[in-house]
Amino acid sequence: MAGKKLIISNKSNKPDNIVMHEAEIYSKCEEFEALMPRFMRSFFIYLRGNVLPMTRLAYLRDINFFFEYLINQTDLTSAEKVADIKASELAELKAMDINLFIDYCRHYSIFDEESGNTYVYENSNKTLARKKSSLSVMFKQLYRDEILPKNITDGFDPIRVQKAGEKEIKALQDDEVMLMLDAVTNGTGLTKQEYNFWKKTKKRDKAILMLFITYGLRLSELWQLNIDSFNFNRGEFIIYRKRGKESTMPLNKSVSECLHDYIDNERPKEDTLMPEHKSALFLSLQGKRMTERQLRQLVKKYTSIALHTSRDGGYSPHKLRATTATSLIGRGNSIYDVAALLDHEQVTTTQLYAQHKKNVKRNLVNEMEWEEERKEGSIDQKENE
Repeated sequence: MAGKKLIISNKSNKPDNIVMHEAEIYSKCEEFEALMPRFMRSFFIYLRGNVLPMTRLAYLRDINFFFEYLINQTDLTSAEKVADIKASELAELKAMDINLFIDYCRHYSIFDEESGNTYVYENSNKTLARKKSSLSVMFKQLYRDEILPKNITDGFDPIRVQKAGEKEIKALQDDEVMLMLDAVTNGTGLTKQEYNFWKKTKKRDKAILMLFITYGLRLSELWQLNIDSFNFNRGEFIIYRKRGKESTMPLNKSVSECLHDYIDNERPKEDTLMPEHKSALFLSLQGKRMTERQLRQLVKKYTSIALHTSRDGGYSPHKLRATTATSLIGRGNSIYDVAALLDHEQVTTTQLYAQHKKNVKRNLVNEMEWEEERKEGSIDQKENE
């Protein structure tokens, strides 16, 4: 499949760009599957029917890396390539072997012969937990399919991962949102080079940020938007959530005005665009649909200005999603309504934002201004004298 162009025949209600994106994920999955042993076929069928496409791809990538580890870092297989690994060799593995692999993944280096560079990888506990999960799912399914004689997953070491409720929620405060919007509206805080680009994309950039902070959209949900996703006469637009669920969102005045301003006054005309990018709402200066990476960098740039930090210190689109949640809840909106807007499957996810009290630490320490109280006490004493 590598090097060949995917041609789709779309008979569904989904836009072509979403179907194409899914097809690209399926294609990458098939490439990984083609590298692996034939006895894994029943496991591949299980993944196709039970997990989301991106999760399936992550599992396959992790498992392929594990197989390469067996070949290059151990004597647990005689295979020289992944496809030649035998089921009997996996059957001989013990839980300790998997635990050693997970420990190896904490910090490892790979030498690239082509470039002559050595790449050092450092993984967090969250990433290690995902790799462990990928292998757990594989070993359990191969055991259920009677390809392996025993289930070794009970012996896998636990990995301590911070729970959602233990994390400090990072979100812009309302005054920081205003600073961010001022930056995108007036070019405030941009470098000279950024300012020159901003003059060409300011209306686009503002429309992107307004959609993120108004609806708490996921990055993938904003990336997929097309011109015909919007029905301005009815005041609504359509997005596709996880698992391809279609959702209709209402437009408010602020977002509608920003979108009209961008579409009417800045977005390139359709007759100047390549066919595959004509439908895309947000375009790069090259006239192509913006990538998720470009959208992520755009958000980091403008949020870093609001936060008075470096560009690398700016927030991700997901933290703008958190901004929407905390701002709506802070204004007294029901967590159930906010959960519906953000497409949270469990309202307990939304409750995490309700527990996030704005400025709570600052308010507490402001009540402990010992030196100020000492000075005031000294002044009062002198006045009494």
